[in-house]
Amino acid sequence: MDEFTTALDRADQAATTKPIPSSAPARMRFLVRALRGTSAAATELGISQRTVERYVRGQLRQPRPELADRLERAVRARWQPRVRAAARRRAAQTGGIVIETRARFGFTAAPGSTDDARIRLITQHLPPDHAARLLDAHTAGAGEQQLRQIAADGLGEIYFRDRGRRADGLQVEFSDLDYVELELG
Repeated sequence: MDEFTTALDRADQAATTKPIPSSAPARMRFLVRALRGTSAAATELGISQRTVERYVRGQLRQPRPELADRLERAVRARWQPRVRAAARRRAAQTGGIVIETRARFGFTAAPGSTDDARIRLITQHLPPDHAARLLDAHTAGAGEQQLRQIAADGLGEIYFRDRGRRADGLQVEFSDLDYVELELG
């Protein structure tokens, strides 16, 4: 499963300042405006154009559960794009990202060290340069493994190596991810 991709999407959506429309007709009207037409909205949701028009006019009000989920996801993905972009820019330039995760961290270190892999709960602020790498990779469509590696590099530098003050040469491996939460700074 794509835990990092999902966590980055949740962090991105948490930056919005207003809640999404609550009723199905209001959500459909927003989606039609965002996609510039009922045909594009119908294609996005996998329903007929006529059904989209009925929701826009308020003739239909209660979508079946799977359509309601698709509609909510489509609206959330397009809700307040400028506010979300500003939050990403702020995180990449000044604020950074706070990462909270529980995962197994193992290390490649000097022979004879006691750096065995174990489950750790870590909450750490990653500075803007690491946040920018993570956000840029996510925007470019990087895979889950690449996002994990970028986060592991950031945690290795900030948390484990303390910005070069200890454990020189320690390489962090991120596996057995239990959960991850991200918050744009």
